[in-house]
Amino acid sequence: MKLIIVACLVAMALAAPRPQDDVSILTDERVDQGDGNFNYNFELSDGTAIDAAGTPGEEGAVNIQGSYRFTLPDGAVVQITYVADEAGFRPEGDTIPTPHPLPAHAIEQIKFAEEQRAAGVVFE
Repeated sequence: MKLIIVACLVAMALAAPRPQDDVSILTDERVDQGDGNFNYNFELSDGTAIDAAGTPGEEGAVNIQGSYRFTLPDGAVVQITYVADEAGFRPEGDTIPTPHPLPAHAIEQIKFAEEQRAAGVVFE
């Protein structure tokens, strides 16, 4: 899980614009209870921010819910929320690419295959 946090921080650092002026830290709050429970919140004067809360998960893992925000060179603000737990890293945001919908013929083939499976048809 620490790898996910580091990856998020690196992605933010690489995607953040390089302003001419110095960027100052507006918020730096960190709480680590030492048992897998933690919270942190960082915000910079250029609008970059990261916020996360962690709780103990299964088999020593840590479950995390959080978000991060940064500004693209064109001025657009990227906001990503995420959950990282036993089911993996699941980000959500308007800037995350989504797959194209399946074409109608593919949906028909899937439906036909499901009907055959339900009817007990087996191909060998």
